Amino acid sequence: MASIAAQVVLHPVTSQSLRVLNTTIGRDKLYRAVQYFSRFFAWFLLSRGYKIQAARWDALKSHLALGRKLLRLGKFMENAQAALRAISAPGETGERLTLIGRQVGYFGYLLLDGFVWANSIKFFNLLPSTAQKVNKRSAQFWFTGIVFSIAHGLLKAGRLANEVKKLQGQTWAEKSAEAERDLKLQDLNSAREAVRYQFIIDILDVWIPATTIGLVNLNDGVLGIFGFITSLMALRQQWLNAGGKK
Repeated sequence: MASIAAQVVLHPVTSQSLRVLNTTIGRDKLYRAVQYFSRFFAWFLLSRGYKIQAARWDALKSHLALGRKLLRLGKFMENAQAALRAISAPGETGERLTLIGRQVGYFGYLLLDGFVWANSIKFFNLLPSTAQKVNKRSAQFWFTGIVFSIAHGLLKAGRLANEVKKLQGQTWAEKSAEAERDLKLQDLNSAREAVRYQFIIDILDVWIPATTIGLVNLNDGVLGIFGFITSLMALRQQWLNAGGKK
């Protein structure tokens, strides 16, 4: 038994899991996956009349959401720095503007999210109407950030596709030049894959704040599934990073 326990504890999968959970973002994505699954499952149970069981999962969802807000305190400064760097960074104008818009959107979202958290734990008390306005404004910033992220992804995907097409249309007589072209194509295809991956996350996540601010009216079951899928996708990225893969 001791040998089996040692194999489990020291297994590479266990070690990699610990590396993921040793980071704030890794824990956040795991908690987010459970949070949105709880949102879906609470809706599922409630739709079938299991009110007591649904309340248990709804409570889990609410507490995880509140705990994740604590993990994100101060994170808006990362977005502020990224926005300032993007202003002076080289590159296509459209891509830079949409990247700045994304970072500003997330800056506003995370900044106001901190006030939502402080009000939720009664650190200070906002009027119910004021708290509702702050929460809605936070969701509006979140929605704006995702929309800019989608636009950025589309522009970047178009540029990368043109670069790939241009390289594929070129021919070199020398083997070294051809090998260099193949390496560039490999890098471009990897970048395109990353852009597509993030685009899928954004196109699913955007419906969550869109529902909060009243642009659409999707139920908690649909939003829970969307959030669960994107959380697993983001968690997979952290898993690959922890394993040394990009």
